[in-house]
Amino acid sequence: MNKTATIEISAREPAPTVEAAARHGDDKAMLKAAANLTRDLNVPDGRIYWADMLGSALLGYAGLFTAIMAGSTLVAVIAGLVAVLALYRAGSFIHELTHIKQGALPGFRLAWNALVGVPLLIPSFMYEGVHNQHHAKTYYGTANDPEYLPLALMHPWTLPVFLIAAALAPIGMLIRFGILAPLSLLSPKLRKAVVERYSGLQINPSFRRPSPQGQFARDWSLQEGAASVWAIALIFMVATSVIPLKAFAIFLGVSSGVMFLNQIRTLVAHLWENDGEPMSVTAQFLDSVNVPPPATLPALWAPVGLRYHALHHLLPGLPYHALGEAHRRLTAELDGDSAYFDANHRGLYGLVRRLAASTMTSTPRS
Repeated sequence: MNKTATIEISAREPAPTVEAAARHGDDKAMLKAAANLTRDLNVPDGRIYWADMLGSALLGYAGLFTAIMAGSTLVAVIAGLVAVLALYRAGSFIHELTHIKQGALPGFRLAWNALVGVPLLIPSFMYEGVHNQHHAKTYYGTANDPEYLPLALMHPWTLPVFLIAAALAPIGMLIRFGILAPLSLLSPKLRKAVVERYSGLQINPSFRRPSPQGQFARDWSLQEGAASVWAIALIFMVATSVIPLKAFAIFLGVSSGVMFLNQIRTLVAHLWENDGEPMSVTAQFLDSVNVPPPATLPALWAPVGLRYHALHHLLPGLPYHALGEAHRRLTAELDGDSAYFDANHRGLYGLVRRLAASTMTSTPRS
């Protein structure tokens, strides 16, 4: 396949519906090629992970400090935007943590939690053990999937509510770690509710998380304890004016921006067209979204490999820095009628428009 044909095919719109994909079953040629062409790409490069995460966190906190200290509103706004984008990128490594094999990157999980997870009140236990269920072949798109809602089949007003909830998440995290976590130690009933309903970065409100077991339970306790100490200290320092209210408001604003941007990315990570029935692997792939080059803005709103979200669902163990090469190999190898090209989209606007149009024309789910 020549290069010109690849570019044209990779940008075609719209993708077929999930129902059509489910009827046609799996694209076995695509699944085989995905496995065979990427066997040498499965090892994470620690140099890339550490440099990217540390650099993003450093830039993010420098932007946050500048926004707090700036005497000019314009400088504060620009620095705040830099902080949002950089901390969003640093925070996105929580997704990689759920897929990295134990021992593959020694110390990375601890460093990420210390530098990003705990300060932003999103420790990795909130995602580990939750996101994995999203990738279970028999769970994806069903009621057992904590990260799936059939948004395309719901009322139009669910989309703005979906985004507003994310913007308010930093306040919710302060309440969860600064108030509910310590109080739950005194009440088994409250503790059960905190673990089941308020201990996962999930979007499915009916999902209930089981209690952690073994080593993960110990990791959970340490991370939750650190986040609670930080949240309580933060509330105390603001209440006693050790931290000025303006500085705290800027911190909350940046945190809110990070969560809001992530929710926009989540909004277009899938087509959200499944009605709750189990799906074939190819149908799951086609309900997911790639936004490959030549588009450039996805590097900002879908960082750390998230612009290849559909490909990630085919190869969840592939390191984020290898997804671009995997995409290039597959587009060069596969025939033009492969289902692979139907998961590739041009950009954010078209995806949001498609989702909004679906909510307008579908019979809403109650």
